[in-house]
Amino acid sequence: MCRSRTKMSGLQCLATENVWFDKQRYDDAEKCFYEGANGTAAKAKTAVLQPKEAPQKRRHRNSSSHGAGDQELVSRMKGMELENQTLHKVVEEMRAALKKLELRVASLEKSPAAVTCAKAAPVKAAPVKPVKVENGDDDDSDIDLFGSDDDEEAERIKQERLDAYAAKKSKKPALIAKSSILLDVKPWDDETDMGKLEECVRSVQMDGLLWGASKLVPVGYGIKKLQINCVVEDDKVGTDILEEELTKFEDYIQSIDVAAFNKI
Repeated sequence: MCRSRTKMSGLQCLATENVWFDKQRYDDAEKCFYEGANGTAAKAKTAVLQPKEAPQKRRHRNSSSHGAGDQELVSRMKGMELENQTLHKVVEEMRAALKKLELRVASLEKSPAAVTCAKAAPVKAAPVKPVKVENGDDDDSDIDLFGSDDDEEAERIKQERLDAYAAKKSKKPALIAKSSILLDVKPWDDETDMGKLEECVRSVQMDGLLWGASKLVPVGYGIKKLQINCVVEDDKVGTDILEEELTKFEDYIQSIDVAAFNKI
C-alpha cells in the first residue's frame, strides 16, 4: 500500500508538471547548450541578434528619408517666401505708379484750359518788378502779385495764332458745286425763227451761268426744238430761275423742259 501510494503521488506530481507542454522551448535550450559547448555559440548569438538589428536599420532609413523630406519642404518654403516678397514689391511699385497717374489726371481735369494753352504756346514768366513804397504806405491793393501782364501776353499770342489759322484757311479754294443742265426749248410753230430764238436764249446772262453747245432737233410736222447745254453753280443759279428768265421771250418760246440734269 505504501508503494502504491508513493507511485501515485509521483504520477500526480508529473501530471502537475508542464514540462511536456513546453517541450519545444526546452529542446531549443538544450540545442543552444550543446552548440555553445562545441564553439558555435557566437554564430547562434549573431543569428539571434540579426532580427533585432533589422528594426534599427529600418529606423535609420526612415529617419534619413524624413530628414530629406524636411529639407525639401524647407527649401520649397524659402522659395515661396522669396517669390512672395518679389510679388509684394511689384504690387507696391504698381500702386505707386497708379497713385501718380491719378494725381496727374486730377490736376489735368482741374485746369484743362491752362494745360492746352501751355502746350500750344509756352510763355516765359516776366520778372516781377520790385515796388517801392514811399512814406510808409502799405496799400497792397495797388500791387499785382500774379502778373496780369502774363495773361495779356498769352491772350495776345492766342489771338495771333487764331488769326493766322483763319487766314490760312481762307486761302484754300472752296469747293464749288456745279451742275450740267440740258434744256429743250420749244417754239410755237414751224414758222418761228430758230436763229432768233437761240439768240434770245443766249442773251440771258447771270453770275454762275455758262452756255454751251446747242443743236436743232426735229419734233414733227416741220417743227424743230432747240436743245442747248449750260453749266450752272448750284448756289447761284437754279432751274426755276432759268425757266423764269427764258419764258420772258414769249414771242419765240412756247415751253422749256429739262432733258438732263447732272452734278459735276
